[in-house]
Amino acid sequence: MAEEKKHQLPLWQESILLVATALVLALIVKTFLFQAFYIPSDSMVPTMIQDDKLLVQKWSYWGDEPERGDIVVFRDPGNWLGAMDSGGQSNAVQRALEVVGLFPSGGHLIKRVVGIGGDTVACCDDDGRLTVNDAPIDEPYLADQEANAEQEFSIEVPQGYLWVMGDNRGNSADSRAHMGEPGGGFISEDDVVGKAWLRVWPMDRFGLIDGTDAFDEVP
Repeated sequence: MAEEKKHQLPLWQESILLVATALVLALIVKTFLFQAFYIPSDSMVPTMIQDDKLLVQKWSYWGDEPERGDIVVFRDPGNWLGAMDSGGQSNAVQRALEVVGLFPSGGHLIKRVVGIGGDTVACCDDDGRLTVNDAPIDEPYLADQEANAEQEFSIEVPQGYLWVMGDNRGNSADSRAHMGEPGGGFISEDDVVGKAWLRVWPMDRFGLIDGTDAFDEVP
C-alpha cells in the first residue's frame, strides 16, 4: 500500500504563518527582554552621543527598581521632549519594525539615575559635586565638572519616583529643568522602559555600556 502523502499547506499560507510567528516572537522579545532605541540629543555626552543606536535590556528590573547610576530609557513624563524632533520621518516599514522593537524608536528620553525614592539630592558641595543623602559624588563620566554646579537645588525624591540627570550637565534638559512644572522634575519608576545595555551603532563604538560605582558609598 502506497504511503499516504502528508498534508502540506499552500506556500502562501506557510508564508503568512512564518511571518505571524516571527512577529509574535519579536513582540515577546520587545516586551520582556530588550528593545532598540537611539540617542536623540547630546545630553549624555561623552557616555553617548547623538544618533548612537543601542539596545535597552529589561530583565534587570524584573521585580526590582532602577538603582543610582543606572542609565535608563523612559517614556516622556510630561512633554519634556516638547517640539524636539525625536527621530524625523519614518516610512511604513520602519514604523512597523518600531512596534515590534526591531527598529530604534523615538518619543523616549535617556538619562542617568541620580536619586531614588527617599533620597535627598543637592547641588553642590564646595568642590562642585552633587550630594546624595549628604554624601558627595565623584562622577568621572561627566562632560564638564564645572557645568555640574551651574544650577543649585535641593530636593527629596518621593517614593516610587526617580531624579535623573544627563552626563552633559551643561546641555541637558533633565529633572532640573522641570522642577517648576507638574511632577516637579521626577519621573515615575513605571515610566522606565529599561536599562541601557549595548551600543550597536556606530560600529567603532560597539560594545556593552559600562556601569558606575560612583554611588556605592551613598548611605
